[in-house]
Amino acid sequence: MAVCYNTVMNNYDILSNICKLIRYDILTSTTAAGSGHPTTSLSAVELMTTLFFGGYLKSNLKELKSIFNDRVIFSKGHAAPLLYSLYHAAGVLSYEELITLRKFGSVIEGHPTPRWPYVDVATGSLGQGISVGVGMAMGIKLKIKNLKLKISREPKVWVLLGDSETAEGQVWEAIQLASHYKLNNLIGILDVNRLGQRGETMLGWDIETYEKRILSFGWKTIVVDDGHDLKQVSDAFKKAIGVSWNQSESVKISKTDSKPISTDYNQFQPTMIIAKTIKGKGISFLEDKDGWHGKPVPKERLQEALNELGQVDLKIRGKISLPEIKNSKFKINNYDLKEKTFHVPRFTLHDLISTREAYGDALVSLGKTNQHIVVLDAETSNSTYAEKFKKVYPDRFFEMYIAEQNMISIALGISKVGFVPFTSSFAAFITRSFDQMRIAQYSNPNLKITGSHAGVSIGEDGPSQMALEDLAMARSLLDCVVLYPSDGVSTIKLTDQMNKQKGMIFLRTTREKTPIIYPNDEQFEIGGSKVHKVNKVFKVRKVKALIIAAGITLHEALKAQKKLSEESINIVVMDCYSVKPIDAKTINELAQKIKNIVVVEDHYPHGGL
Repeated sequence: MAVCYNTVMNNYDILSNICKLIRYDILTSTTAAGSGHPTTSLSAVELMTTLFFGGYLKSNLKELKSIFNDRVIFSKGHAAPLLYSLYHAAGVLSYEELITLRKFGSVIEGHPTPRWPYVDVATGSLGQGISVGVGMAMGIKLKIKNLKLKISREPKVWVLLGDSETAEGQVWEAIQLASHYKLNNLIGILDVNRLGQRGETMLGWDIETYEKRILSFGWKTIVVDDGHDLKQVSDAFKKAIGVSWNQSESVKISKTDSKPISTDYNQFQPTMIIAKTIKGKGISFLEDKDGWHGKPVPKERLQEALNELGQVDLKIRGKISLPEIKNSKFKINNYDLKEKTFHVPRFTLHDLISTREAYGDALVSLGKTNQHIVVLDAETSNSTYAEKFKKVYPDRFFEMYIAEQNMISIALGISKVGFVPFTSSFAAFITRSFDQMRIAQYSNPNLKITGSHAGVSIGEDGPSQMALEDLAMARSLLDCVVLYPSDGVSTIKLTDQMNKQKGMIFLRTTREKTPIIYPNDEQFEIGGSKVHKVNKVFKVRKVKALIIAAGITLHEALKAQKKLSEESINIVVMDCYSVKPIDAKTINELAQKIKNIVVVEDHYPHGGL
């Protein structure tokens, strides 16, 4: 039977023994798998063991969806063996389950995904975890504010980063935005172990440069000279959760550190713990050795490695501290609908309105219905018309500035604490966030993404502004719904469908004003379509062609239909507003009856409509 210790902040002997267990787990699980990343896991053992079992992480493992739990993100997702070993040490993952690491059918995969319930988001494409953390921290602040509860400790978001991933620009996009929004509930842990996949990182062990760069973005920094010294690491966490600094002040922690620790709470800025560590720490033939990244210890050398650990207490367990409030009714997905009726803006047939503007109107109406809708925009809100929502609900609007990649990952994070994020930018620039959308698809996402100014109809702005690849991008994502409305009514109704259906949904809007062609009571469903006929009596034998279109091209198809009818040429036009899932049933029925079929694109041929 395991012995469980409620480790207090200064009980270093217990923490040291848990570190041994975790190193044992990392080595044995990766060797059993025959693959994995033990060395990058070993470098962060003391950092994460102290966080989990030193009294700093607050989480109720029996209420994983409580809004009062701290959240932990392994941005360096390849350190998954460390993550799973921590939960083995916490007593919620058996050793038998741990040894299934990377095995076919196992929920503890080579990089973390929410298939395992203790993981919020998938990680592994480096540089994205800190953005997700920003979103979670923003969402927690907003949720706690809305609950109007007085608590002495705001739930925190802890993000473990690798030094290699700081080469990704998205890391710095997230860091600067976290400072802008004063996310003092966000704490980064930068594991500076010097070695990347193929050699030394850009800065190696130059922790002073890391410190200067992060300070310059308005964060607080805590520099740990030895990330394997449990006292230094514990002192760093004490300062991270309890110190109040002046703007852009740094704290350095070393063996001789004896500065008093304030209990005042910093009210202003996020914090980064910058720790110098050794890759492969604890095993001499792995320590600071190049060429071991992503390689397990061979079976024939495993015992040699384990011998270096010394005696390991396989029954020792640590205990994660509970949050201040443990009431299960405060779950991340709990919210009240002030108005259950979606008040649809009314339009008049043939009036001109752009679909992007109708999207803005829809957001305002949905904001009344669902108090957990938030809107994020990449400094284009006066063009995407997301600014309409901002004017009515400023507390639920977040400016992401010109950083679409960061915006998508932040939206994923904020969705994970119970909000429904609608994001928007020009569709051409949404395409740069494809990898962020790709990773989000493995995180059970609830993301609503709108790309405006699509296709060639934006004309004089030139090809750099034309989204001609966006439908292909969104369609390629496994469960992403793709919608392309043609007028104000269809836009309003489909934006409402985005709110109702959980998952990732991409909506394409256009800049040009287009006429209202549908009555206000027309219904639009995901997976549906609309068929336009010249005459109410549909005589198939007289139909010469079927034109399939969507969005702005539908209006051109309807113009052609009208002109051809004047020449006694009858054609049928199909509005495929639901690009994915497409209305295959109706298309097949019409295609069997009509010989000539024309598809009209406002997109490159491959991957479009």
